[in-house]
Amino acid sequence: MAVKIRLARRGRKKLAKYDVVVADARSPRDGKFIEKLGTYNPLTVPATIELNDEKAFQWLMNGAQPSDTVKAMLSYRGVMLRKHLQIGVVKGAITQEQADAKLDAWVKDKQTKIEAKRDKVSQSKQDSAKARKDAETKVKEARAEAIRKKAQVAATPVVEAAAEGEVAAEGGAAPAENTEA
Repeated sequence: MAVKIRLARRGRKKLAKYDVVVADARSPRDGKFIEKLGTYNPLTVPATIELNDEKAFQWLMNGAQPSDTVKAMLSYRGVMLRKHLQIGVVKGAITQEQADAKLDAWVKDKQTKIEAKRDKVSQSKQDSAKARKDAETKVKEARAEAIRKKAQVAATPVVEAAAEGEVAAEGGAAPAENTEA
C-alpha cells in the first residue's frame, strides 16, 4: 500500500484550512485517512503550520511520500533536514550528536527569521494605520479650514452692511472724505 502525506481541505468557500494527514494514495482528498499530523492555514501571514514533527519524521522514515506542498512545509519546519541528517547517521557519514547539533542550529536560525518576518508585518500594519490616520487628520483640518473661511466670508458682508446701516442712521449719509489740501 502506497502511503502519502498530503493535505485534506476543510473550511468554507474562500476560507480554506487544511489538515495534514497520512492517507492511502488511492483514497480521495477529503476521504478516509490513517492519521492526522497537524493543520495548515495559508490565510495568515506568515502561513500557520501546526505539525507534529515527530510523527511526520516517523512516517517519512517508514517510507511515506509527501505531496509537493507538504514537502515544502516539512522543509520549512526542518523535518526533511532531520531525515537527511538521519540517513547520514545510518550510513555512518556523521554521528548522531553532530546531526542533532546541525539541526538545532538550523532550527534556531529559522525561528529568528520567522520572528523577524512577523515583526516586519506587524510594523508595516502599524505604519500603514498611522499613515491613514495622518491622512484623515489632514483632510479633516482642510475641511475645518474651508468651513472657517466660508463662515468668515459670509459674516464679513453682514458686518459691513450693519456698519453702513448704523452710519446712515446717525448722519443720514456716509461721511465724505476730507478734501482740504
